[in-house]
Amino acid sequence: MRPTMKDVASVAGVALKTVSRVVNGEPGVNPATAERVREAITRLGYSRNESARVLRRGRTSTVGLVIEDVADPFYSTLSRAVEDVAISRGCLLLSGSSSEEPARERELVLTFCARRVDGLIVVPAGEDHSFLRPELEAGTPAVFVDRPPGPGLDVDTVLCDNAGGARLATRHLLSHGHRRIAFLGDRPSIFTAARRLHGYRDTMGRLFDERLVSMRVPSPEGVRADLDRMLALDEPPTALFTGNGRLTVTALRALAGRPMALIGFDDFELADLLRPGVTVVAQDPFGMGRIAAELLFRRLSGESGPAEHLRLPVRIVPRGSGELPP
Repeated sequence: MRPTMKDVASVAGVALKTVSRVVNGEPGVNPATAERVREAITRLGYSRNESARVLRRGRTSTVGLVIEDVADPFYSTLSRAVEDVAISRGCLLLSGSSSEEPARERELVLTFCARRVDGLIVVPAGEDHSFLRPELEAGTPAVFVDRPPGPGLDVDTVLCDNAGGARLATRHLLSHGHRRIAFLGDRPSIFTAARRLHGYRDTMGRLFDERLVSMRVPSPEGVRADLDRMLALDEPPTALFTGNGRLTVTALRALAGRPMALIGFDDFELADLLRPGVTVVAQDPFGMGRIAAELLFRRLSGESGPAEHLRLPVRIVPRGSGELPP
């Protein structure tokens, strides 16, 4: 038979309330008494009944995180930051990958809500988040990170300066003498990809050439075909701006042996060890995840007020790959 808190109190020779305070980490218990209670807990093999605790407190001490792909270094770093904050608040993090599928994002969010998570952090895959409105109205706070929610949903949001970062990258290449600058981006339906294209196009101005742009699902074959097409033009590009870390790595493989200046959006492991090192627009996924999680826990602690819309800065990390090739 499963031991109860009353059994622990009997073995330790203390009041039931004292055991409750020790189990829940509350102050006001003499250290020697607390140690006696912990010894009784160990001897009996007592464990707290979480289901009963949830019913009493109305909280599950869990938060849900929906990201694009846990295998992507950007999102794994963001996830780790959220987990660190959650653990520091005594909460368990539940996470899942949407794989850029709106239906899967919806399923994950509603599954987490069915499990009564205390709050949600979402990297959205779709543009329709009306399914989340009943949960928000019921008091479940949500923070959207990396991308905003769809129209009609005003919730806390943490983004980076995507268009500003693309302007920095394009100006950097222009300052090194490039006039034929190609851009490889992800699908235009993705918020970050669209904003980075906007920043690039805006900065290129009259130098913009539609033939030097490709926006589609990244793949080695697709990137190689796009670069082959661009390099076969009468006026081929001398520089390339890639819209995310995965595209940068894929482009590096496709460009092997072909001289072209390169700047990528998002830093990546070993970028500084290549020769030349790869110049990047660096954002801070760990900081983004930490800020989003701290914002969520402020809401969970009772902080009210209008939704916050934060845009975090980015910076150029020059490593030589933006210069004109010899």
